Formats: sequence, structure tokens, C-alpha cells
Amino acid sequence: MNLNVTPPERTPMDDFDPRSGSLVERAIFNHRLIVVVLCALLTLFFAGQLRHLQLAASFEKMIPQAHAYIQNFTAHQKDLVGLGNAVRVALANPKGSIYDASYMEALRELNDDLFLTPGVNRMQMKSLWTPSTRWAGVTEDGLEGGPVIPAGYDGSKASLEQLAANLARSGEIGRLVANDFRSSAIFLPLLAADAKGQPLDYTALAASLEGLRAKYEARGFELHITGFAKLIGDLIDGVRSVLLFFVITLALSGAVLYWFTRCWRSTAAVVIASLIAVVWQLGMLPTLGYALDPYSILVPFLVFAIGMSHGSQKMNGILQDVGRGVCKLTAARLTFRRLFGAGLAALVIDAVGFGVLLVIDIEVIRELALAASIGVGILIFTNLILLPVILSYVGVSPLAAKRSLRAEHADQSGAAKHPLWRILDRFTERRWAIGAIVGSLVLAGAGWTVASQLQIGDLDPGAPELRQDSRYNRDMAFMNSRYGASSDVLAVMVKTPAGYCSAKATLNKIDALEWQLRQLDGVESTDTLALLSRRMSAALNEGNPKWYDFVPNQDMLNTITASAPRGLYDDSCSLLTLYVYLADHKAATLSRVVDHVERFAVENNTDEVQFLLAAGSAGIEAATNMVVSDAWRQMNMLVYGIVALLALITFRSWRAVVVAVLPLMLTSLLAEALMVALGMGVKVATLPVIALGVGIGVDYALYILSVMLVQLKSGQPLSVAYYRSLIFTGKVVMLTGITLSLGVATWLASPIKFQADMGALLAFMFLWNMLGALVLVPALSVFLLKPRQARETKQAGVATEVGAQVLERAGR
Repeated sequence: MNLNVTPPERTPMDDFDPRSGSLVERAIFNHRLIVVVLCALLTLFFAGQLRHLQLAASFEKMIPQAHAYIQNFTAHQKDLVGLGNAVRVALANPKGSIYDASYMEALRELNDDLFLTPGVNRMQMKSLWTPSTRWAGVTEDGLEGGPVIPAGYDGSKASLEQLAANLARSGEIGRLVANDFRSSAIFLPLLAADAKGQPLDYTALAASLEGLRAKYEARGFELHITGFAKLIGDLIDGVRSVLLFFVITLALSGAVLYWFTRCWRSTAAVVIASLIAVVWQLGMLPTLGYALDPYSILVPFLVFAIGMSHGSQKMNGILQDVGRGVCKLTAARLTFRRLFGAGLAALVIDAVGFGVLLVIDIEVIRELALAASIGVGILIFTNLILLPVILSYVGVSPLAAKRSLRAEHADQSGAAKHPLWRILDRFTERRWAIGAIVGSLVLAGAGWTVASQLQIGDLDPGAPELRQDSRYNRDMAFMNSRYGASSDVLAVMVKTPAGYCSAKATLNKIDALEWQLRQLDGVESTDTLALLSRRMSAALNEGNPKWYDFVPNQDMLNTITASAPRGLYDDSCSLLTLYVYLADHKAATLSRVVDHVERFAVENNTDEVQFLLAAGSAGIEAATNMVVSDAWRQMNMLVYGIVALLALITFRSWRAVVVAVLPLMLTSLLAEALMVALGMGVKVATLPVIALGVGIGVDYALYILSVMLVQLKSGQPLSVAYYRSLIFTGKVVMLTGITLSLGVATWLASPIKFQADMGALLAFMFLWNMLGALVLVPALSVFLLKPRQARETKQAGVATEVGAQVLERAGR
């Protein structure tokens, strides 16, 4: 199709009125040097702040503090032994059993080393060598007991035989001692802060534990370490490799952009402006008192990616204007006029979309949302303002500028369109548009069917943030296979009046719940004061199984309770703890157990006895899953509601909003189906991805629609309007979509599984959002955006009148 496009005549700077344009444009381009100097000073300041940036994590930030379960746990935390943040260390003897003098000496030394480790709650630490580990038994002389390590232990054969006898009566086999007697564990509850009041340094703690691993493995033993602190330490170690992926993304983006433009000046300007945004964003975090944690480490990637996307659009506009004969300063100003509104709208939508994550009651997600919103806000200055100013100074390659108009010149001469443009242009035809929409509906139906199987929480054993063959998950597998008491513990708190924890009626209720829980799939064992009372009743009667019941004598029950470990009840005998050891912490297991306990509580709670959930690692994770489940749909509705509202304010047309938002919704639905296919659940690590993908994806539709609506307003047919949007902004949309997908796809090689998962999801969403903008936007426009309706649409905030005139001149 010959559009009779004639390049406009060259506009010398002498003919360009510097007083023209909006107040913002005049303030920027009439004071370019001030803008550059101010941005340079800010860059130097924030670069200096980078030395204060810390990579840290906090157990408290990972849990929903306002949830009822967590509030119950916090209210009684001082009475719950080791049910919060804790580490388990197992020392294994690959050449024999624990009944070996050299092994027991190594275990004693390890116990002392861990006792002196900063951050350990030494009062609640437990191992074979701690005095709190005791045995009890019934002998001919009556009830006897004492420390598991016999008095006068000297490593002799007799001492080891006595140790074995004590262990057999301690109840610690399967807990502190492995079922195969080849290893024993040390339990380390952790403090939230050190002696100086500073938050626990997980990096230092994990490094200390790794140092101990190397020390004892050099002596021929094996050390297996699990717990939140070690997991975070491994994540932080893996995050250090993220710098390599950032360099790869930067190099890949720069290389593809240079291949597209063949202009090193404009390519360097876009990359530098995007990097400046990253420096500002990272430097602002310590300035505001925040640290970078493993879950927000990907935010700088996203800021850089968004910056490259918007920067490429500005660069492309300047290239085309220079190719039409406009000087570099005028080209920068005209491009600013045309694209500032669309770019600002897109970035505001991005920032507000990320800000929606602030409604989620998990501090680590809120900090991620804040960091992302700050980064996107910074891009308004670096990529919408600073970049055009930089290009107004350095200019672009004349050859690259002419090359950017190749498609336009070919169309002027009547030459055939590029095959790809011809294919995309077919979607402005009714028949092809119907086919695209029907195909999208089929995909949406299939996606909905699969996405309905999406689960909340972890779907794999071990730590899903790390790969299954990681050292941490191998250690977790070792613990779960060797010890009967799983590290996945859910604790039910039973509150009674002071002094009534051992009442027979209370113990009967606990015993009933305990028996029911042991019948559930996924529950390995339980432990309560009721179970201890049954065991002691039988033990005090020569082990006769007929006495394995509650003695109908309150004095006897009180006597048994008095000698019970304090972990089963508190000092005032007003709080009992029911320990439920689970086979795993998968979402289905947690839901099954929690639902059963809640039903039991509804039926059995009274004014005197109340069953409260939940403590322990599994209880905390169950609360987190509930918050994520509630926030998931709420977040989706808020994100799309805000995107639609801001798009409506930008375009002043509900039809344009529908055209922009429907492709995004299809991508989100297919992304959830992909999560099912890849075995991912909705959790803290994956919840923000949908919001991030929607925020970035809307940019593509906004840039294409901003040109299409101007052309439709001028009366151009949809085919012409769409083609001009393709050669002006569409090809850059395609370029950035592919480039960003390739960049985040490199994350698949990350040692951190959740980063690899996010890379897969974001790469998918970038590609599908790009395809939606290139295929579904024109297809939907066939039915919703016709020249007559578009002519009635006010384009406030999308393109200024000067921008419309420039596009019209390019089309004449």
C-alpha cells in the first residue's frame, strides 16, 4: 500500500521555537545542562550509598505478623521451646555408630562450638551433651533418672554401654539420635537479636556453620545442617552469583540493541540511563533504611529491563526524527512530546501495580513492592527525561537514523511490506481478527482448566527455594530419613487456667485429638503430656499394657506432670503443647492437618480449655499459606483494577482500556497454567511475579495504542493506523519483548530454584504480553476501535498536538 509518505523538510534549530511545547518540556530542554549536572550529582551520591547496602534476611519478615496463628505463637513464644527459628545439626559417623569414643568426643566438641556461636539461645539448646537431655525408668528401687551422658563418662566400653542403656530409656531415639544409631543431632533455637540488640546476622551464622562442617568433615565425620538460618545463608551465597546473570542480561540487551540500531552512541545512552536507574534504586534503599534480601534481589533486574524497554522507544523515536532531517535537539524534543505521556502512563501503572503488593501482610513482599515501585519511579527521571537530554547532546549515527526509516521509505516507494508486517497487518481484517479472538478464547479455556489446579504453598519436600540436589535439600532428606521426629513440626497450643494443664478432662481431649491426628495421611508422630501420662502409667506398673491409660486419680496425673519436660507445658501449668511431626510441609499436608485441628477446636473449645493454632515451622508455614491464598486473588483484582483505571484516565476511552487489558489477562491465566505444569505453587517467592508481569506487559499495549489512537483520530483506516504503530513503536516492542525474555531466561541456570522459576515465568509473560500487544490489540480493535469512535476520543496524556502533527506529516 502506497501511503504517499513524504519526509518532512529539515527543521533547523533557528526555525525551532525553544518556547514551544509544554511547561515540563521547556523546563527540561531549555535547561539541559542543569538536568545533566543534577542527575550526575545524584548518581554520585547514590553510588556512594551503595557501600552501605546490605544483603540480609529476617525470619520475622518472612511470616505474616498479623495472622491469628502468628499472634498466638508470639503471645506464648517464651513458653514454647524451640518452635520458632531454629537450626538442627546432625553429626554422622560414616564408619560406625555413635557408640564410639572418638565420635562422642567429636560430638562434645561440636556441642561446645555451637554453644559459643553468636545468636544461639543457649538455655534451650539440646543435644546428648546438654544436661536437659535426661532418661527416666522404673527399676526395682523405684523411679530413677538422670542425664543421658552417665556420670563419670570416660569413653570406656562400660561408659558407652551405660550410654546405650540410658538412651534406650530416654525416648530420644528418633529425635536426638538417628534410628540407625549412626548420627545424633544438636538442636539450636536462635535469638532474634544478638547481645548488642542487633538483628541476627544470617550470613555470618551460615558461614560459621559451614566452617564447622569443614572442620569435622576433615576429621572423617559428616555434618548435616537444616533450618531457616542455613537456608537463608545458602540463598545469600547463591545470590552472589546473580551478579553474573546481571552482567549477562546487560551484555545481551546491549548487543541486541546495537544489532537493531547499528549505533553505538544511542545504544550506550540507553544502557547507561538504565544502569543509572539501578544505581539510584539500590542507593536509595540504605538511604531509606532498607536492606536487600534474597527475595528482592531480582528487583534491580526488573528496573533495568523496564528501563531498556522505555529507553529503546525514546531512542527509536529520535533515530526516526533525525532520519527525517530533524537536528538532534529538535528530534529529542519532538520524541519527548510524542512519547512522554505514554511512557509516563506506563511507568505510573507499573509503579502502582507493584505498590498493590503492599496489601500483603508479609514484610518481605512489602519491601519488594517498595523497592520495585521506587525503581520504576526513578525511571521517569532517568529514561523519560535524562535519556532524551543525553541523546540531544551525543546525537545518533546518521546511517542508523536512515536505516530506522527503511520500512517507511519502502512503503513510500510502493514496495511490498516486510513479510512479518504483512502477517501482523492481517489481524486488522475481520476474518483474521475473529480467528485470533477465538483462538485466544480456546487458550483461555484450556488455561483456566489447568490453572484451577494451582495450589497454595510448597509442592516439593525440602526447601523449594533451592534445587532438589542442593546441599541443603540433601541434608534435609538425610534428617527426614534417619530421624523419626520430622523437622516439619506443627504445634497446637492448649490454653487452660493456671494449674489445670494436667486435669484429666483436659488430657482426655488432647488424647482424643492426638489419636485422630495420627490417623491422618502425612502425620508421622505426635507428642503431648497426655501421651507421656499413658507411658508413665504403664511404666510405673511394671510395663503392663493394661495400664496404658489415664489413671483415674488426679494426684497420680499431677505427679507424672511434675516430672515431665517443660517443653510439654509451661511453668504455670496453663499452656500445653501438642507436637505434630509431619512427613513434609507440602500445602496439601498442612491444609489437611490444620483443617482437622480447627474443626476439633470448634467442637471442643470451652471457657476453660482452648485449642489454639499454631506454632512450629509447619504451623508458621500454614499461616503464611493462608495469607498468600487470600492475597492472591485480591492482588489480581487490585492490579487489574488499577491498571484499567489508569489506562482509562490516560486514553479517556473504555474501548481502549478493554483492548489493552484483555491480552494481559490472557497472559496471567496462561502463566498460572504454566506454574501448574512446572510444579510451582503460589507462595512468597512466586506471588509477586504475576503483578510484575502485568505491570511490565502493559507497556507494550500502551505504546502501540498511543500511536494507533492518534492515527485513528486523524481518520486513518485501522490497517494504516496499525501499520504506522508497527514501524514507529511496534518493532521496538518486539525487540524489547524478545530481548527481555532472553535476558531473564538466563536465570534458568541459577543455583537458586526460585530465581530460575521466576525467570521461566517472566520470560513467558514477556513473550506472551508482546504477542498479545502485536496480535490481540489489532484484532480487538477491529470491533472496538474504529476511526469514527477513535475520532471522538480525547487523547489527553497520550500524544500532544505537536506529536500528532509530526505523525501526520510523516504519513502525507
